Amino acid sequence: MTTTEVARPALTYHRAHVTAVRPVTPHLVRVTFAAESFREVPAGAPDQYVKVFFPLPGQAAPVLPEAGSDVLSWYRTYLAMPDGVRPPMRTYTVRAHRAEAAEIDVEFVLHGDSGPASAWASRVEPGDRVTFTGPYGLYALPEDCDWQLLVGDETALPAIGAIIEQLPPGARASVYVELADRADRQAFETRGAVEVHWLVRGERPLGEALLEAVRTAAFPGGTPYAWVSGEAGVVKQVRRHLVRERRVDKARICFTGYWRLGVSEEAAGREAVRAAEAGEVPAED
Repeated sequence: MTTTEVARPALTYHRAHVTAVRPVTPHLVRVTFAAESFREVPAGAPDQYVKVFFPLPGQAAPVLPEAGSDVLSWYRTYLAMPDGVRPPMRTYTVRAHRAEAAEIDVEFVLHGDSGPASAWASRVEPGDRVTFTGPYGLYALPEDCDWQLLVGDETALPAIGAIIEQLPPGARASVYVELADRADRQAFETRGAVEVHWLVRGERPLGEALLEAVRTAAFPGGTPYAWVSGEAGVVKQVRRHLVRERRVDKARICFTGYWRLGVSEEAAGREAVRAAEAGEVPAED
């Protein structure tokens, strides 16, 4: 969910192969993909994301329905594929895009074989093939912004890193990131005036440390722009606090649930299709 609506082009595929794999932290790996179609992708928002389709065991590349302009119809067809045929799909941030080299980088959080993307990324090698759709971006900074608030868990860290690295000189940003492990902290090169708060959850429930830190933070004065992403339930609570307690204008909060605790992306997709067909408008609060 997001307060920013982005016009999307017709759905097209980028059929890519892996060219490099590099560990970033103990639980994060950066994978470089190449596809000639990446040359045609225009520069986008720093938080632009892609849908990644992974091959099933025994497949060299994922098998997908024919792409087309009717995205909802395509998505229904994709979800209707038999479980033994439909390739797993997950959403990831484009960490870097080098159009001249026809490459993009994507960072994967590693958490064992608990999901198809993590399992794939734990074993990925150059030459492996996936398919992308996108990218799409949400970040849209208003002109009259005095400072930025960036909030998320480890799944939001690639986008947060890209935003930080693209800040103009002197741009002020307060960043709050919750991680499972202190060793997964990163250093970012930036021209901005950035203060990063690393929050290690340890044995605490997901999002508790992040919510506590945001709720007790001494925010700078002036008009903020907030970008909040990560687990959907935590994102909703952070946004609610910003609107109700901090009196931040809803139009100045870009928020999106990258994932939902206990709900697969396929299940969330089916619910989204059902809601769209029923004409339901997602509740913001």
